[in-house]
Amino acid sequence: MNSILSIIVIFCVAAVLVGSGACLIWCIKDKMGKEEGESMGHVFDGIEEVNNPLPKWWSYMFVITILFAVAYLVLYPGLGNFAGVLNWTSANKQVLSLEQSKAQAAEAVAEGSTKLVQYDREMAHAEDRFGPIFAAFAARSIEDLAADEDARKIGQRLFLQNCAQCHGSDARGSTGFPNLVDGSWLYGGTPETINLSILNGRNGFMPPKGGLPVADEEIPDLVEYVLSLSGRDHDADAAVKGQGVYMKGCFACHGMSGEGNPMLGAPSLKDDAWLYGGSRAAVADSIKNGRSGQMPAWKEILGEDKVHLISSYVYSLNL
Repeated sequence: MNSILSIIVIFCVAAVLVGSGACLIWCIKDKMGKEEGESMGHVFDGIEEVNNPLPKWWSYMFVITILFAVAYLVLYPGLGNFAGVLNWTSANKQVLSLEQSKAQAAEAVAEGSTKLVQYDREMAHAEDRFGPIFAAFAARSIEDLAADEDARKIGQRLFLQNCAQCHGSDARGSTGFPNLVDGSWLYGGTPETINLSILNGRNGFMPPKGGLPVADEEIPDLVEYVLSLSGRDHDADAAVKGQGVYMKGCFACHGMSGEGNPMLGAPSLKDDAWLYGGSRAAVADSIKNGRSGQMPAWKEILGEDKVHLISSYVYSLNL
């Protein structure tokens, strides 16, 4: 935070505290021109308003709140660039990236600092406590863990904490996010492949029109052919024309008969799994404008042991 912004923050916080205290004092001392207990001249539904002082318990709580705020701001960060007399911080702010956090030098700075780096301490404590447990699970195969109820429960919790935001709490995904329980896998559904996908992430990309010389007026015919591959209702005559468009080069990724290619992450067009929707409009939009999607790599975020457990949970969903 630059100096000017820091001064503005300090001024605003101080103004709020001083203003709150002044308002409280004014409310306690001001008698509104009336004696205590005297009628204020207002009657509502037979209830008369009288001039009574603020409840003492309420006034004391307000004073305590202001004093607590002052003490907190003195002890902990909160006033612009002032770090507080305890020099406390919730995390090691010297670590600016995951890559840097791996460096021993950055870890040494955090450990040797006089700061009370709460987050680092809690993470170290958690690693000491749970690290051996995760390591023991990681020593077992994914297939073995998928049959272990305790391992599946831990894997499910990790999944809900880190993966459910995209794939849903039931792992059924949504538009643009793969369903993990339908048996359809872009890159393959073996234990090793699932683990690799989570560890290193995936980048999926289909260029507009597949990067092929496909005219806009040819797209409807191509859509009908794509729908025919999965046995859906389609216009047979248009599908025949669409097959010719498909053979311009779509087969290079999706296969000669639309079976897909796990090596490329190219989806099968013969099943009923549609990542971006299977309506005619959605399929046409995918062909015309292309699609791109990215799944982040979790290796550096969660570590290999936790990813191993998540992989076993995901694998178990299709058993």
